[in-house]
Amino acid sequence: MISSKKNYYQYRIRGLYLSIVFIAISLLGLFSKGLNFGIDFSGGYITEFSTSVSIDQVDMQQLIKEKINGEYILTSAEGETLWSVREPDNDENTAQAKTSKNWLNELSSSTEFESKGINVTPLDSDYLDSQVGKELIEQGGLAMLTALIIILIYLSARFEWRFALGAILALFHDLIVVLGVFAWTQLEFNLTVLASLLAIVGYSLNDSIIVADRIRELMRVNNDNSLSQLINTAIGSTLTRTLITSGTTLTTISAVWWLAGASLEGFSVALFAGILVGTFSSVCISATFPELVGLKVDFYKTKKELEQDELAAP
Repeated sequence: MISSKKNYYQYRIRGLYLSIVFIAISLLGLFSKGLNFGIDFSGGYITEFSTSVSIDQVDMQQLIKEKINGEYILTSAEGETLWSVREPDNDENTAQAKTSKNWLNELSSSTEFESKGINVTPLDSDYLDSQVGKELIEQGGLAMLTALIIILIYLSARFEWRFALGAILALFHDLIVVLGVFAWTQLEFNLTVLASLLAIVGYSLNDSIIVADRIRELMRVNNDNSLSQLINTAIGSTLTRTLITSGTTLTTISAVWWLAGASLEGFSVALFAGILVGTFSSVCISATFPELVGLKVDFYKTKKELEQDELAAP
């Protein structure tokens, strides 16, 4: 029995080392490739239109490619009848914008559409200044930092500062790894992805608090067990709940990823990766780190209980 507990400790330590590797790889991707900021942050033009019949996205992609000279991102919704075209803010697209989106007029009057009786209805056309995108990044980063500081203060008062620091490190780990996924894959980073990061913070924090609360309960009723044994017991008693919660959430996110289309792809990928690494970090970082920085097994015992233990000792 003792050997198995030692193995659990070794697994947690190896998981902690693996987390460090994940962070290093993610930071390498962020510094070497960077994030592929969407039009919400980089600025540009959004044009929305509808078609009277459903059109395959590959075919629509080819038709629009013939009308737009610059870069663009095409997404569809409602059975491929509602379309959105996003063009980055550059000189070539600016020239097209000043002509009231001539490419959309050319598309509606194209031979392919006229021969099949397909009507194109313009819905909306907006321009987002890149300065607005910079403000969104600053405000989003400030909101994230404020949330982390408030969480650190709350956990320090609610638990013990080592638990608080472990939870914050786990949150940083989760956010950096998710950002690393977007850096390496070059998926578009937009406002929906930023919102998913805030959701990941809440999900990961919930897991860390559950494990920390169970460890604290066991520390209060400890009967001469080591801190490592208590942590192993706490993880074992909460693992089933964690796996069920993570599994059902991942199933829901997978359905959104599969069925919601390209517009929510980044949101789904971020949440899927965040839940995976959040479950991992709640065990390997937030539960293990306090043990490595000197948390004592009798921390939650009162002075009277400590004196009684000393008197009872042979």
